[in-house]
Amino acid sequence: MANYLAQFQSIKSSCDRLVVSIEDVSDLWPSIKEGLEARLPLKKATLNNRTRNPVHVENLPAEFILTTDARLRSRFPQEQYLFWFREPYATIVLVSCEDLDEFKTILKPRLKLIVQNEEKEWFIVFVSKADPSNDQATKMAKKVYARLEVDFNTKKRERCCKYDLHGPEANFWEDLDLKLAECIRNTLDKRVQFYEDEIRKLTEQRFMPIWNFCNFFILKESVAFMFEMANLHEDALREYDELELCYSETAGTPGKHRDFGGIDNGDDQAALLNPGFKQLTLIVQDDCFREFEFRQYIFACQAKLLFKLGRPLEVATRGHSFVISFSKILAMHENALPFCFREVWVITACLALLKSTTSHYDGGVMSPDIEREFYRLQGDLYSLSRVKFMRLAYLIGFGHEIEKSPANSAALSMLPWPKPPIWPALSPDSSADVLAKEKMILQSKPREKHFNIQRKVLPLEPSLLLREANRRRAFLSVGNISELVEGHANDGSGPDANSRLTSKNPSYMSRTFSGPTISESRDRPMTLSEVYVAAEYSLKLTVSDPDLLNSLSSLEEFEKKYMELTKGAADNYHKSWWKRHGVVLDGEIAALHFKKGEIDQAAKSYEKVCALYSGEGWHELLAEILPNLAECQKILNDEAGYLSSCVRLLSLDSGLFLTKERQLFQSELVRLAHGEMKHPVPLDVSSLITFYGTAGPALELCDGDPGVLRVTVWSGFPDEIVLENLNLTLSASFGADEGVKPIKSAEKHVLKPGKNIITLDLPPQKPGSYVLGALTGQIGHLQFRSHGFSKAGPADSDDFMSYEKPTRPVLKVLSPRPLVDITCAVSSALLMNELQWIGLIIKPLDYSLKGGILHIDAGPGLKIEESHLIEIEGHDPAEGFEKVPIEGGKVALPDWASDVTTILWFPVRAIDENIARGTSSALLQKPSIVDGMRMIALKLDFGAFRNQNFERTIAVTFTDPFHVTTHLTDKSTDGTLLLQVMLQSQVKAALNINDAQLDLQDGFEHVAKTDRQPTFRTFPLVISPSSKAGILFTVSLSTIEEETPQQDSILNLKYGISGNRTVGAHAPILANGEGSEEMVFKVALALQRPVLDPCVAVGFLPFSSDCLRVGQLVNVRWRIERLKNPETDVSASCRDEVLYEVEAQPQNWMVAGRKRGHVSLSTAQGSRIEITVTCIPLVSGYVHPPQLGLPEVGEQNISCNPAGPHLVCVLPPTLSSSYCIPA
Repeated sequence: MANYLAQFQSIKSSCDRLVVSIEDVSDLWPSIKEGLEARLPLKKATLNNRTRNPVHVENLPAEFILTTDARLRSRFPQEQYLFWFREPYATIVLVSCEDLDEFKTILKPRLKLIVQNEEKEWFIVFVSKADPSNDQATKMAKKVYARLEVDFNTKKRERCCKYDLHGPEANFWEDLDLKLAECIRNTLDKRVQFYEDEIRKLTEQRFMPIWNFCNFFILKESVAFMFEMANLHEDALREYDELELCYSETAGTPGKHRDFGGIDNGDDQAALLNPGFKQLTLIVQDDCFREFEFRQYIFACQAKLLFKLGRPLEVATRGHSFVISFSKILAMHENALPFCFREVWVITACLALLKSTTSHYDGGVMSPDIEREFYRLQGDLYSLSRVKFMRLAYLIGFGHEIEKSPANSAALSMLPWPKPPIWPALSPDSSADVLAKEKMILQSKPREKHFNIQRKVLPLEPSLLLREANRRRAFLSVGNISELVEGHANDGSGPDANSRLTSKNPSYMSRTFSGPTISESRDRPMTLSEVYVAAEYSLKLTVSDPDLLNSLSSLEEFEKKYMELTKGAADNYHKSWWKRHGVVLDGEIAALHFKKGEIDQAAKSYEKVCALYSGEGWHELLAEILPNLAECQKILNDEAGYLSSCVRLLSLDSGLFLTKERQLFQSELVRLAHGEMKHPVPLDVSSLITFYGTAGPALELCDGDPGVLRVTVWSGFPDEIVLENLNLTLSASFGADEGVKPIKSAEKHVLKPGKNIITLDLPPQKPGSYVLGALTGQIGHLQFRSHGFSKAGPADSDDFMSYEKPTRPVLKVLSPRPLVDITCAVSSALLMNELQWIGLIIKPLDYSLKGGILHIDAGPGLKIEESHLIEIEGHDPAEGFEKVPIEGGKVALPDWASDVTTILWFPVRAIDENIARGTSSALLQKPSIVDGMRMIALKLDFGAFRNQNFERTIAVTFTDPFHVTTHLTDKSTDGTLLLQVMLQSQVKAALNINDAQLDLQDGFEHVAKTDRQPTFRTFPLVISPSSKAGILFTVSLSTIEEETPQQDSILNLKYGISGNRTVGAHAPILANGEGSEEMVFKVALALQRPVLDPCVAVGFLPFSSDCLRVGQLVNVRWRIERLKNPETDVSASCRDEVLYEVEAQPQNWMVAGRKRGHVSLSTAQGSRIEITVTCIPLVSGYVHPPQLGLPEVGEQNISCNPAGPHLVCVLPPTLSSSYCIPA
């Protein structure tokens, strides 16, 4: 079967559609051909896949071929068996007949002969030529077609359809498509089953000596190709996957040696996407295929199917994995392959995959996740080809042009050198090339970092190239010692290696700088320039791709290709998940831009790289890139960016740079800060100057108090730095109305490296909790800002800085609270019109009153005696006592009284020019305390800056020493009256009455006309606090002789007082500070002549019912009776109209009638009248009944007879049955 491999490949390349044979029995094909071919490809068809599941296929390709065509009739039976996939999948029999007898005798036997082959799938198309206008011909055609259906249709399947040349029916084409698709489906199922049986037989023989992979390959690919022609690409792909797996097992089976391949011209160009790059007959070897070509052929077939399925992502995924795995296979056969064949193949394979997948992806619709994964694979392919390309460039001497960055070093130092069996030798005419390479090495200079930063050069090679090349020379086991030293000195790429070697070993000058001869090359190891020239010469023999050769022809072309690959990888990584990889490659692009003088583009790329390294915390990598960014910014005169870069360099760990380097960073910053910047901008130094509150609890202040805040500032500068000014903002964490409070300090501050303690004057803040917000200031003309965190105090060293979460408050301003309390020390009334001490208890509430000033403002009717000193004593006598003056109502508190409770005593006099008046015992009126109340306004200024104020107005009660009441009664029938004067003490002090004299008003006189003393002289009379005492005078009535009689009697009392000023009234203060012994109190008494007989009697009548209930109406009745005729001197209260008023407690009674009114009462003695008022009890229990009063009739003229009850009983209301629930 393997002998048919060439024919198989030829048939496969020429056959790309399913074949449908046309059996033209009645020569109808020319007339129906156009209509049938217009139906191709089939728009819709249902086929069975490999697992016999129906699959809907669109645009099924097919081709109509006559059975008389040479393409079908020239095949041998053996060929039909081997290449069954190209045989017709359906047969359409075209017939036409207009006579029923002709059909029976001629046409029917012929059709039976045609369709007798059971392997064929066929159906008959009856073509009617009858003219629609010819009814007889039309009827005959119908009869013939009906007979055709009877003879060839079965119950399970219809095999006939009718086509009218003059106008086919509408459903003919649909019927034709269905029958054709059914035939193709059945044929495909039979052939798939046949091939599977054959493949199964071969698989069972796989471990037998007769096993032949070529036979298995022809059967397997026949099935795959058959599925591919039927547009069943998934099944075809599965067949190729199984074929690849079987080949891997076959190739890995130990046994007969097989050639690997890859030695033909052009094999260095990967053929991953070109399945026809070589004929299969050229790669066959015995019973199998060469691995190099066959693996690429299988992948190319898979990729073609995947592209047809619209899955370029899977092509990229499989392609990347295939390139990596096949590269390992190439490494295993590297000894048999040309020099650097593996690297060249990988580069061309990656570029081919990139080109094809990108072209098939353009315009495609993918989900975001799939799209990102696609770009990630594209970036990997670019990156892989880039690394291999750099390795080739390094081998030919372009290593000094490759940026020695961490990314390049990590990629190239892990990539091994090519391992040919013998390192390429120099060509005879390579002397000029060697001299050119030596000159290029000498002229190349490593790029010096900005700020004169010295760093060890990162390697770009896994081992020294010079040693590796000489070691692999066939006639040397190890390189010459001096040459190895030379190679180690310049590490394979340095330009100054030869110069250093020359100074030490001048004997090697001729070898290093002159072109070698053949004899010399055999006697000594190769120099580095010779290694470069030899590698370049061999590489030209390996590479057949003109684009790749051109890229390695010169330094300019190399940089162009290098930029293309790096930029392609970076752009694709930026579009994918791996944005970090793209940013890292941006750094390589920036280095190339910088080399070309494109500083602006280089700076933009470096900024991306620095942002990534900073965000990820890769400080060592940032220390490599950040100086490059600073250099670009300095060249571009970007002062703001340059300053920011200097700050970031200073912010990095001090171990990443030398001290002199960090000092240079600071000097650059200070130089720009003190210079004249064109566009000064604020500089963020949050990572360089940090700050935190001092250790311990937060500073607590009261509302309105200033303070001093201590802040620890940590400087990351290597030297001292002068801050022109320093400002700090406080951020309110909670409780404050405003968010940010600035604290400004205009003083210069010198920050030393490490820890610094600064103090800031804190203005009054609003209540709340505050944390450190931002530190701002000025260095020269440069404004700087540090923000973002508040930090806890240092742990063990000054360099320790730790974040604290949540942020610890540094200031707590308490909510407004009482800081001091001032109350009156006197608990009772003081004497009116006498000089009295008033005490103020000043109590600090956890707050110092040092330096406080008390303002005392006396209200109306009160006078402060400033001629006396004020006494300040402690609440505890042991705390202190001091006398201070008062000036203008201000008193300065002594320092010792700032933290203790003190009592401040100051003298005042309450002035009342009105004479006191006594009252009658019948009226029971007491003097109002409002009349004796005086107000004192107090204001205390205290605090560090007297910023705290306390204001309060206190009321002090003053009163007369006595409340005097009189009672005048008849003593006997001779007109003598007894006047009882009751004296009630109104102060909390003992009163001593030494003497009493009464000056009577007109109309009264003493019985002893020359004596104004009481009847019984019991002086001195002592009255205890709140006690009463009585004095009795004997008087008589007299005639009023004066035109303007004296209306009041005057009682003169001489008394003394014994009291304590802490309690209330006490002895008045004299000029010498002692109390007086005797005082005089005058009181006016209004005496009235007694009324001996009442004028009116008011009686309470009993209730009509003994049972009073809440809510029931009840009539309350009173009877008024005139007891005597009115006299001429009696008041108008005894006229014929009397005013009455009902008084009832509103919480107990509701009055339903008139509460007030006039009633007529005759002036005749004995006349009566009854008053009835309706009321409603509101509460149950014993309550006071309503009372009847006569406002215009004095109480002395009213007699209560009969007297009313004191209390009455009111029962609860009766229960309502509507709300009762039976038990």
